[in-house]
Amino acid sequence: MAQWTSAVGASQLARLLSSHRAEAGGARRTPAYRALADGVRLLVLEGRVPVAARLPAERELAAALSVSRTTVAAAYEALRGDGFLASRRGAGSWTALPAGNPLPSGGLAPLPPDAAGTMIDLGCAALPAPEPWLTRAFQGALADLPPYAHTHGDYPAGLPVLRQALADRYTARGVPTMPEQIMITTGAMGAVAAIRALFAPRGERVAVEHPSYANVLRLLSEAGARLVPVAMGEGLTGWDLPAWRRVLRDAAPRMAYVIADFHNPTGALAGEEQRRELVAAARAAGTVLVADETMSGLDLDAPPGEPMPRPVAAFDPGGSTVVTVGSASKAIWAGLRIGWVRAAPETIRSLVAARVYADLGSPVLEQLAVARLLAEDLGQNGGQGGGSGGGDNGWDRAMEVHRERARENRAALTEALREHLPDWGFTVPRGGLTLWVRTGDLSGSRIAEAGERLGVRVPSGPRFGVDGAFEGYVRLPFTVCGPVAAEAASRLATAARLVADGRSAGGDVPRSAVA
Repeated sequence: MAQWTSAVGASQLARLLSSHRAEAGGARRTPAYRALADGVRLLVLEGRVPVAARLPAERELAAALSVSRTTVAAAYEALRGDGFLASRRGAGSWTALPAGNPLPSGGLAPLPPDAAGTMIDLGCAALPAPEPWLTRAFQGALADLPPYAHTHGDYPAGLPVLRQALADRYTARGVPTMPEQIMITTGAMGAVAAIRALFAPRGERVAVEHPSYANVLRLLSEAGARLVPVAMGEGLTGWDLPAWRRVLRDAAPRMAYVIADFHNPTGALAGEEQRRELVAAARAAGTVLVADETMSGLDLDAPPGEPMPRPVAAFDPGGSTVVTVGSASKAIWAGLRIGWVRAAPETIRSLVAARVYADLGSPVLEQLAVARLLAEDLGQNGGQGGGSGGGDNGWDRAMEVHRERARENRAALTEALREHLPDWGFTVPRGGLTLWVRTGDLSGSRIAEAGERLGVRVPSGPRFGVDGAFEGYVRLPFTVCGPVAAEAASRLATAARLVADGRSAGGDVPRSAVA
């Protein structure tokens, strides 16, 4: 059962069904009731209608679709028979999933590097370190370390030099920021965990994009949050603003978690007007909007003369509604476990005060390395000055290395998929590190299971959804290139054939983490 029961209005469901028919290329030669049942089933499996959502009464839906009530009644009966609808006399009908549907709740832990010879790991959306910039940053950090070594080494809010460097970088991006608005954390997950503990204790509602980042969904669920899924906009167009307004109004979530910049897993980029409207809606509802910026620097196909939309925080510079999360793990290297929070000074003070019960601070050497990367001139000894963030510094040079590598990997992966799996559907995103792939009529969970036996690990769609949605998807990252991408696609094609032939055994999928 979903953690929050929503209701789908007749006109809303009719709009969703119409959109789905358009994407599928029109109606097929099937009975009207069966086509309606199949449409609702797909909407549930793809997360556009949540599990446990109350459906409209038969008469209301029939009027909205301009079909007979008999057609709707037969469709509802077919859905009940397939396990996608539950009903109780006097209480109505609500969406469900069949009892045997796989419900993996975690993801795939990245394989140890020494296992790369036997398994192609597509569970981790992270690139190798951008050299020589990372090594140079740590060399500079070692030179900067002696003054800090004479202290106890615990900085719960983060090193002042790094807080200043990040504040300067936000200011250069058009979001005036003071160091008092920054707290350094142990990666983005540490930031989200701290924010969740402050704003959404156990039992509180938290709105999330649907799909969303698997690790955050797991973190929120384990902490007892009542997740409220909000479907993404169609294609890669960002958010469905009408859906967000309904959820913010009706569910009144205490917190919402969004990825505006190259969303993980879909790669969608929310437009500037969408950002403005969502911030306004969150402010009106009293909802804290957590904006995850970990992918923001990975713009791979910036159209000439078209800059990235302004940060979500630009529409709430004081930080009273928008709390921003950033990280060096995706931008630079996953082994660099430094993240941060940007928020109102009073929020930062509360987060810092609560931090002592979890950890006393992030590693000093890694913070110094990030400060070096953000410095204007990585080769100079003045790394502690922070820099304005607007010049050609080590961070920007490292990001360009990543962007070039991601472009090459993306091209290799999409070419391999089109050759080996032409029936699989996807839209190539403008940036980010992930491709959200529709696996035709096959189960993503079964493909993932068969693929692991064949030497390729992929996270299945339900790991990125609530209550088992997105069964017909897998997420593929831009982390392998050339022959490796071709081999990964070949193994996935073999896995798909096994699943199509019914030779993929069922079973539980390991519960671990997606990066």
